[in-house]
Amino acid sequence: MDESQSLDALANVLSELEGKPFDLALHARHIQLTQSLEGMQEDTLSAMEMMTQFFAAGEDIWLALIKAKEDTLDLDTANGVGELLALYKRAEEDHLSIPILKRHVEFILARWERYSEVGKPRELGELFTEDWTRMAVGEVVDKGIWHLTQSQLLWDQLRDWELQILAAVPDTPEEEKAKAIAHVDTFLLARLAQVHANSDETAQAYSTFTSTYKPSGEYEALLVKASKIRGSAVKAFQRREAWETSLLQSSSPETYALYISSERRAKSPNSQILYTLYERALADTAKRRFLAEQGAEETLRAFWAGYCDTARILNAAMPEQLDIFQRAVRSTPGSGEVWARYIRCLEHAEDQDEASVQSISEIYEKALSTNLLQSDVEQLVPVLLARAGYDKRRYEASDGDEDQFVTMVAALETGIQLVHKASPTGDARLRLEKYLAAIYSNASMTDGAIEVWHVAAKHYKTSYNAWISYTDALIKHGQHEKARKAFVDLHLKNLDWPEAIWEAWLAFEHLHGSVQQIEACGDKIEKAQYVVNTRRAKVAEKQAAQYAAESMASVPVAQAPLPEIAPAEPMDIDPGPRGKKRAAEDSVPEEAHKKARLDAKPATLKRDRENSTVFVADLPSGVTEAELEALFKDCGKVREVKITELDGAIVATVEFFERDSVPGGLTKDKKRLRDQEIAVHLAWKSTLYVTNFPESADDASMRDLFSNYGIIFDVRWPSKKFKTTRRFCYVQYTSPAAAQSALELHGRELEPGIRLSVLISNPERKKERTDQDANEREVYVAGLSKFTTKVDLEKLFKAYGGLKAVRMNLDKAGHSIGYAFVEFEDEKSAQAALDANNQELKKRRIAITLADSRVRARNKNVETESGLGQKADVRSRSVRVRNLPVGTQEGLLQQAIEKIAKVKRLEVFVELKEAVIELDNAAEAGKLLLRPEPVVFNGNTLKLSEEGSDAAALKSEGLFVPRAAKPRAGLGHRKAVPRSSAVATTPVTGGSRDPAAAPGAPAKGKGQDDFRKMLG
Repeated sequence: MDESQSLDALANVLSELEGKPFDLALHARHIQLTQSLEGMQEDTLSAMEMMTQFFAAGEDIWLALIKAKEDTLDLDTANGVGELLALYKRAEEDHLSIPILKRHVEFILARWERYSEVGKPRELGELFTEDWTRMAVGEVVDKGIWHLTQSQLLWDQLRDWELQILAAVPDTPEEEKAKAIAHVDTFLLARLAQVHANSDETAQAYSTFTSTYKPSGEYEALLVKASKIRGSAVKAFQRREAWETSLLQSSSPETYALYISSERRAKSPNSQILYTLYERALADTAKRRFLAEQGAEETLRAFWAGYCDTARILNAAMPEQLDIFQRAVRSTPGSGEVWARYIRCLEHAEDQDEASVQSISEIYEKALSTNLLQSDVEQLVPVLLARAGYDKRRYEASDGDEDQFVTMVAALETGIQLVHKASPTGDARLRLEKYLAAIYSNASMTDGAIEVWHVAAKHYKTSYNAWISYTDALIKHGQHEKARKAFVDLHLKNLDWPEAIWEAWLAFEHLHGSVQQIEACGDKIEKAQYVVNTRRAKVAEKQAAQYAAESMASVPVAQAPLPEIAPAEPMDIDPGPRGKKRAAEDSVPEEAHKKARLDAKPATLKRDRENSTVFVADLPSGVTEAELEALFKDCGKVREVKITELDGAIVATVEFFERDSVPGGLTKDKKRLRDQEIAVHLAWKSTLYVTNFPESADDASMRDLFSNYGIIFDVRWPSKKFKTTRRFCYVQYTSPAAAQSALELHGRELEPGIRLSVLISNPERKKERTDQDANEREVYVAGLSKFTTKVDLEKLFKAYGGLKAVRMNLDKAGHSIGYAFVEFEDEKSAQAALDANNQELKKRRIAITLADSRVRARNKNVETESGLGQKADVRSRSVRVRNLPVGTQEGLLQQAIEKIAKVKRLEVFVELKEAVIELDNAAEAGKLLLRPEPVVFNGNTLKLSEEGSDAAALKSEGLFVPRAAKPRAGLGHRKAVPRSSAVATTPVTGGSRDPAAAPGAPAKGKGQDDFRKMLG
C-alpha cells in the first residue's frame, strides 16, 4: 500500500470511528496506519490516546504515551509531576503490567535521588520527600507484589532504597537508628512471608542485614525465626512452581485457565495470588485480542466474568468489587454477562447503603449506549433480565407501587423490541416474554399475559415454542374456544415442529373437548401429517437432486466413486460322510497347495501411525503443508501432513513413512517457523487412553470433563460394528503437559462404583489397554442346563486362569437359556479353557469354542419378529445416511443417532461419505426417517433415506444382510436323523440341519453376536 492509499484508508477509518467508537478493530487499524506513515508520530499518539478513551489499553500503548508525556512535561513543577502521575495511574488501572510499574518506581526513585543531590524546588512541596517517596513507591510495588515470578523487579528496588536510607541514618541519636533498623527488619520479614520466586535472595539480604545491624549474639536466633517465617511461603511457591514454569514456556489462555482453576479448587484459596493470576491472564489475553487473535475476545470476557465471580465468592469488599467491574466493562464493553453481573453488584451495594455508587439506571443506559449489545441477542438478553430483576424486586419492596410496575413493564417491552431488532431470529428461548408474562400473571392481569404471547406468536410466525406458549396461556386462563380456534388455524401452518402443536391440540381436546371434537381433531391432524410429509418429501427430493447434480459436476468421471462388488462366495459343501472315490476325486496334491501359497501376493506392511507421527503445536497463522514438509524433509520421507485450526491454536500432525524418522523430527522442537517458536512431540505423549466411564458418557461429556486441562485436539471413539460392549476412547491434547495434568482424573469416581481409568496412550502397551484381542480372550459356552448359574461357571473356569467377566442371559424365571460368554484376563487362559469342551455340568455336556463376534446365523428361513424374511426384515429397519462429514468416526455417529433411535449396528463407508444404520426395529427406523428436525452432525445436515431393495446393491454397498445357507453340493446328502436320536451335545450356531427345521417349523437358530447383544 503506497502513501496515498494509506492516507485514504486512514481517512476512511476515522470516518468509521465517528459512528463506531467502540470498535476495537478500527482503533487498532487507526494506530497501525499512523505508524506506517512517516512523520505522523503525533498522529500515532493521538490515535493511541483516542483508543484509551473507549478501551483498556495494553502496556505497549501506555508506555509510548508515558514516554511522550515525560518528554514534553516540566517535571520540576507540581503540575507537570501531577499530570505524569495521573497518567501512570490510568495506565495501571487498565491491566497489570510489570514494565509500567517498574518504570513508575524508577521515575519516583530517580527524582528523589536527583533532588537529594541538587535540592528540590519549593513548588513541589511534599512531593519526593522521604516519607512521600516511601509511601508512593510502596503503593506501586503493592500492585505487583503477588506476581510470583516478577514481583522482585519492583520490590528489590524498594529494598535497595530502604537499605540506602538506613545506611545514611547517623548512629546518634540511638533512638532514631533503632527505629530505622526496626522498620527495615519488619519490611524484610514481611517479604520473607510472601510467596515469591527469589526467596533465597531475600533470605540472603536478611542475613546480611542482620549481621550488619543486629547484635552478633542474636544472629542465629534471628535467622531461625526468619527461616520459620519463610518456610510456609517456600512450600507455597513449590506447589505452584510447575504452573509458573508452564506459563514461562507457553503463556496461553488455556494454561492460565488451568492454573486459575487449580487455585480456586484449593481448600483455602489465597485471594491475592488468585486475583493477580486473573490480572496476568487478562493482560495477556487483551494483548492477543488487540492482535486480532481468534477467540481472544470470548476468552477475555470469560476471564473477566470469572474474576468478578471470584471476588464475590471470596467476599471482597464492596468498593473492591465495584472497582473490578468498572475495569471489566471498560475492557469488554460488549459482554452482556459482565454488565449483568455489574448491575447485580450495584444492587447489593444499594442494599448495603454504599456511598458514591452509580445508579443502576445509569449503568444500564451506559451498557446500551455502546451499541455493541444490540447486535448479539445472547449478550443483550442477560442485561435486560438483570435490569428486569432489579425493577421487579423494587416493585415488590414498594408494596405494589403502580409507577414502579409501569416502569418495570415498559423496560421489558422495550427490551423485547430491542431483541427483535437485534436479530431476525430473535430469542429462540423467549426469555423476556416468559418473564413479562409471569409478571402479568402474578399481578392477575390475565389479558396482559395472553397478549404477550399473542404478540410473540405473531412475530415468531414459524416458532412452535411461541404458539405453544400462546395456546397454553389461553388454556390456563380458561379461554378454551380461543385456544381451539388457534389450534385449528395452526395445524396446517409451516412451523418448525408441527408435531408438537398436533400433540398439544390432541391433549387439549382429550381434556376439554367432546367425543366429536376429539375425532375431528384426529382427522385434521391426519390430513395435516399427509400434507407435511408430502412437503418434506418434495423438499428432500429437491435437495437430493441438487446434491447429486453438484456432486456429479464437481467430480471428474474418472474419479467418481463406484460401489465395490464383492466376489461371489463359494458354496458351502456338506461335510457329511463321503465315499473313497469322491474323496479321491476331491483331493488336491500337496504340491498344488504349496504353489498356490508361493504365488499369493505378499502381505502389505501395516501402517504404523502411532509410532511414525509427530505432533506440531504453536504454529503461526497461515502456515502451509508445504512449509511443514520442507521443515521435516531432512528427517525422513514424509507420508502425510494434516493442519488443523482449533479455537485459539493451530496444530498439525506429520506422519513419516518410517518410524526411524521420528527421532529426527523431534529435533525440530523449539525451532522457529515464520519467526514463531513451535513445539514438536510424539503424538502419543499427548494422548490419553480413557476407559471405565459410565455408559451414559458421550463425546460432549468427555470433552467437557477433559477440557479443563488444556486444548483438546481430538477425541476418538471405537467402532461398535463388531463388539457393542466396547467402552473406551482416546483423548488427544495439543501438548503433553495437558495430558499429564489430566492424569489426575485417573481413579476418579464419576458414578458410585465406577472409577475412571486414564492412562497415557503408549503404543508399546496397546494390547494391554484395548479390547482388540477380546475375541481371543473370550469363550462361548453352549448346551447349558437351565439350572446352571453364574457361580457354577465361575467355579468351573477359574481353574484355567483369571476371569474378567461371565455374562449369562436368563429367562423370566431367572434360569439360564442355554448359553453364556466367559471372558478371561489373557488369551492363554482362554485357550486353556477349551479343554473343558464336552465336560459335564449339571448333567449336561457343554460345548466350548472361542467367541467370534462376527459369526452370523446362516439359515435364511430364520423367523423374524416382523414375520418377514431375514433380508427383508433387515431392510425394513435400515436407513442409509448421506452427506457425512469428511473423517466421520463410526463411534461418534452412533452416539448421535442413538439419541434419536435405538441402533443395532452401524457402518460407515468413508469414500462414499455414507453410512448404513440397522435400527432395533422398523418402528425405530420410521422414527428416524420421519423426524421433523434435520439431523446435524459435525456441521453437516445428514440426508436420510430408506434402504433400497436391490440385493446386488445391498451386498455391494455393505447392508447388513446375513448370509443365507448355501445349497449343498454333490449327490449324497446325509440322511435325516430322527429328533429322538439326535446327539444333544453338539452345539449349533448357524441354521439347524435337522429336517425338522423345515419351512413348516422355522428354526430359531441365532449367531453368537445375536446372543452377545442379548447379554448387553
